[in-house]
Amino acid sequence: MNEKLLKKLEQMYTRYNELEKLLSDPEVISDAGRYTAYIKEHGSLSKMAGKYQQLSEIISRKKETEGLLAQEEDKEMSKMARDELGLLVKQEEDLFDEVKGLLVTEDTVSSKNVIAEIRAGTGGGEAAIFAADLFRMYTRYAENQGWKVELFDSNETDLGGFKEVTFSIEGRNVYQKLRFESGTHRVQRVPRTEASGRVHTSTATVAILPEIEEVEFDINPNDLLVDTFRASGPGGQKVNKTSSAVRITHVPTGLVVKCLDEKSQHKNRAKAMRILRTRMYEMFEGQKRDERDQIRRGQIGTGDRSEKIRTYNYSQNRVTDHRINFSVHNLEQVMMGLLDDIVNALLNYYKEEQLKHLAESL
Repeated sequence: MNEKLLKKLEQMYTRYNELEKLLSDPEVISDAGRYTAYIKEHGSLSKMAGKYQQLSEIISRKKETEGLLAQEEDKEMSKMARDELGLLVKQEEDLFDEVKGLLVTEDTVSSKNVIAEIRAGTGGGEAAIFAADLFRMYTRYAENQGWKVELFDSNETDLGGFKEVTFSIEGRNVYQKLRFESGTHRVQRVPRTEASGRVHTSTATVAILPEIEEVEFDINPNDLLVDTFRASGPGGQKVNKTSSAVRITHVPTGLVVKCLDEKSQHKNRAKAMRILRTRMYEMFEGQKRDERDQIRRGQIGTGDRSEKIRTYNYSQNRVTDHRINFSVHNLEQVMMGLLDDIVNALLNYYKEEQLKHLAESL
């Protein structure tokens, strides 16, 4: 297993060195998009490159020590060589363990920002209120992590809920921590819209998509139909009097995105393109993603909107993640953005399953 792992590390190290040369190329430096993408890839490979250098040095020293031990006749010197060899073997094993951990926690998409979409499901007005609660929960969690949240589009109800809301979250390892939030979230509580005080069950769906950079996925401008219109708020209230809202249709696939949060048509178009690029990549790379996430599908869920992943039970002050049968009894704090216990439980479970999968595949 370790020989195959070392070969994989060598390939990463080779790519790391290629990127170092590319980042000093004037042609790359003049292309902001390519330069930014290469910088991110270079950074994501830096840990692995360092581990490969450490392993190479230890393996070289181990071979030298083994050679000395085979030739040494002096008992005292032989003992010293054996002690040195034992220490090097232990260091090698520890480093390989670190590498395995990094491979399952720092894949190519873990460090990406995300495009998040929340939609009200079954439950009418209460489902829309729950969707707004989830939006606030993720916003507060992002603030706790030092991440930046940017609203792209929303369809607000008169009661302050959201029929749907689309936003981005930017920061360090956003997708790594939020990747398992996709799916159907269920709430059990007495709704604000229910006068009789009966407990109702409502749902909202969450999609967490790794944001795709422009250099990673090219869209032909001739395939796009761009419409502009005036944005409006709840009940048709005008937000602005200019046609700043943007709707973009990708004609070949029929994908439609819109953005109306900004007063600037240019800014709304840029945001809409970010959403479209991410959704199209998700569509076209679906098969590869399924293969990459095979272990997650079997062990922690598909991430499909239709899959019920979590229940928020207000009467019992309990939040339960059904995929790993994990519960916490601090619902109010969770809704205030204190998601660390749930996120860490999911990440630890995923890491353990990925380590098993890695051991089988190498």
